[in-house]
Amino acid sequence: MKLLIIGGVAGGASAAARARRLSEAAQIIVFERGPDVSFANCGLPYYVGGEIAQRDKLLVTTPERLKNRFKLDVRVRTSVEAIDRVAKKVRVRDGVSGREYEETYDKLILAPGAAPLRPPIPGIDLPGIFTLRNLYDVDRIKDRVDRGVKQAVVVGAGFIGLELVENFMRRGIATTVVELQDQVLPPFDKEMTTPIAEHLAAKGVTLLLAQSAASFEQAAHGIKVCLKSEQRLPAQLVILGVGVRPENKLATDAGLEVGPRGGIRVNEHLQTSDQDIYAVGDAIEVKDFVTGEPTQVPLAGPANRQGRLAADHIFGRAAAYRGTQGTAIVRVFDLTAAMTGASEKTLVRTKREYRKVYVHPAHHAGYYPGAEAMTLKVLFDPHSGKLLGAQAVGGAGVDKRIDVLSVAIQAGMTVFDLEEMELAYSPQYGSAKDPINMVGFVASGLLRGEHPQRDVETVLAAPAGQPPFVVDVRTSQEFAAGHFPMAVNIPVDELRARLDEMPQDREIAVYCQVGQRGYLATRILLQAGFAAANVSGGYKTYRLFHPKPNGA
Repeated sequence: MKLLIIGGVAGGASAAARARRLSEAAQIIVFERGPDVSFANCGLPYYVGGEIAQRDKLLVTTPERLKNRFKLDVRVRTSVEAIDRVAKKVRVRDGVSGREYEETYDKLILAPGAAPLRPPIPGIDLPGIFTLRNLYDVDRIKDRVDRGVKQAVVVGAGFIGLELVENFMRRGIATTVVELQDQVLPPFDKEMTTPIAEHLAAKGVTLLLAQSAASFEQAAHGIKVCLKSEQRLPAQLVILGVGVRPENKLATDAGLEVGPRGGIRVNEHLQTSDQDIYAVGDAIEVKDFVTGEPTQVPLAGPANRQGRLAADHIFGRAAAYRGTQGTAIVRVFDLTAAMTGASEKTLVRTKREYRKVYVHPAHHAGYYPGAEAMTLKVLFDPHSGKLLGAQAVGGAGVDKRIDVLSVAIQAGMTVFDLEEMELAYSPQYGSAKDPINMVGFVASGLLRGEHPQRDVETVLAAPAGQPPFVVDVRTSQEFAAGHFPMAVNIPVDELRARLDEMPQDREIAVYCQVGQRGYLATRILLQAGFAAANVSGGYKTYRLFHPKPNGA
């Protein structure tokens, strides 16, 4: 067996190592266009900021180590220029000598990755404007930062963009973020990004949403970023983080099928439209695990698994890729945002029925010092309760809960299963009723009809002729600090004595701060014969949709 692998990093390097473990006899050649065959691209922003102090820590492995340990023929600074599918050979160019030659193959794995987008904006090739993909990029960015940068502009508020923002601020650089969408972290549902946007502002980051760069101009002390709003931003460093595109030229030139967004099409075994050519990583179109739709999700974890599975299938093992769930996490200063499965916007776009709940628990027992708050949003099927997606934002413990929910989605579990989930408990790690259990209690009560709920948006958007009677069951002090615009205040401890103030001919929507008192009020009203529903997640969820001006 002669196996050629085009591209290293996550997918290609994983495929090569797995292939060797499966066959000592195979001839395995890895071609990598750059000088580094496998590096930690997710760690690059933290090297710029100094949190990762040593550059060599970013090197996952070296060509020499792969040769010595795995008997791999690794050829760096070498690009594959063309694939001849009929003759089953590739044309290769040595980037150092310029020499071209051919290599035959029995099987071929494409792992070219994805390249950062550089939109055709005037001035985009000026010195000082960078994208971040590899160690060469990070070296240039860090060199400029080390030589003194006072102002930076990051165009794009995605994962890498915000990680760079944090690290620029860590280096004392005044940083502005320009984002075309009206939210940061576009894969998330908008309301779940409100705490991140407020936290960025509190840390001194200038955040310009629903804005975009029209051009870049050379200036006396760096670059002027000219926005379509006609605002001009001075900078000595500009980072473009507006997305990536699959590196699919080899595939398209060879006549392999690609999707409408350019992702190389593969089957469940990671085979392309040519059964002897496989593709893995950021360059491929995958199946969305929840919706079943084709999608593109550039994440390191799926790329690693795909490389391993492709090697398994090549060497005769039963291997099938389940699809990508999109589990992702990012730290933004003191907050963490994470997601898994389908977002609400995805479910709306695909016309999939769903319900949702919000809970706002502490990450461990409240009586134990150091409890940090989080917000959990969980989406599920309205009939079966099957989990469809989840998002979380907050302090400590966000990663743990998203990982639990990710596994639950993979296992096809329901919100009823979350009620019964047994998780490790000690007060410094969690609660006897873990946030995961709380999601299960709230969502299961909704589906059983024991806990009718209304979403914040539906309460606020109710038709003028038939709005619900909105009752804030918090204390008068809490009510005075902020409330729904149409609400009346009847604290839950007074509710039983004031039932005569409740209308018989309208639905009553009750809410508290996070939902617990609202739930009790709903149960009181239902058993007294009223049509009542709790507003999911309470006033804290309302503030996700309607943040106070300037974070006041």
